[in-house]
Amino acid sequence: MKLGAFSVSLNVKDINASKAFYESLGFQNFGGDITQNWLIMKNEDTIIGLFQGMFEKNILTFNPGWSGNAENLESFTDVRELQKQLKQKGIKLLTETDETTEGPASIILEDPDGNQILLDQHR
Repeated sequence: MKLGAFSVSLNVKDINASKAFYESLGFQNFGGDITQNWLIMKNEDTIIGLFQGMFEKNILTFNPGWSGNAENLESFTDVRELQKQLKQKGIKLLTETDETTEGPASIILEDPDGNQILLDQHR
């Protein structure tokens, strides 16, 4: 199963303080909009998302269709196909996407310990 580019989406209390902290660890702004309370930061091959007021807890995030540099991949497994495969394996989804649509979509599931996993396709 190919899930796409991986990052950790962090639920932060103060995005400016978190940005400054991660910059001190060598992370640089990679995308997002701090005025909308979200940033994507990168340090070499490691990507984190900082999200203030958007999620209840930290989330493991995969982006089908993207490389680790947010570049479109020519070939990838659509999130709707991933949804079908997960359901066939008996994995419960917290949110689903309409399998009759195309383009951007997302689904959320949880591992046995309650850690959320977001499959977020942007194209």
